[in-house]
Amino acid sequence: MSSNVTIVGNLTRDPELRFTPAGAPVTNFGVAVNRRWQNRDNQQWEESTSFFNVTCWRDLAQNVSESLEKGARVVVTGRLEQRSWETQDGERRSVVEIVADEVGPSLRWATAEIHRNERRDGGDGGGWSGGGGGSGRTVSNEPPANFDPSEEPF
Repeated sequence: MSSNVTIVGNLTRDPELRFTPAGAPVTNFGVAVNRRWQNRDNQQWEESTSFFNVTCWRDLAQNVSESLEKGARVVVTGRLEQRSWETQDGERRSVVEIVADEVGPSLRWATAEIHRNERRDGGDGGGWSGGGGGSGRTVSNEPPANFDPSEEPF
């Protein structure tokens, strides 16, 4: 099972950074997504909350664990993956979780300061991890010195 999804919600717990036996960083966290609507029959507002487990790998895993904490509002884009396993009692279990391609702060009700990281390990051994790269400098949102605010942007 594999489908692309985007969710916006709040972290239900601090991101937990771990490493595989091969040394690959992996971070797990939970996201609560709230939905609110007005019941057409009684005109009352109703709410529903869905909870999702999210997994991040490599540079994204490290950036998420260093940047986010419980309660932060985030936008997560990734794919749905189903895992199955057998418990010690012999019961079959399965879970559907989001394997993140991108995670970022939601800027609807907040601001963020962006810091670009240098590549941590010189590459991830294949496949694009979507993180890091660059000069290790802070990316400024300040206008350039020759900026004229009365000038048309295009």
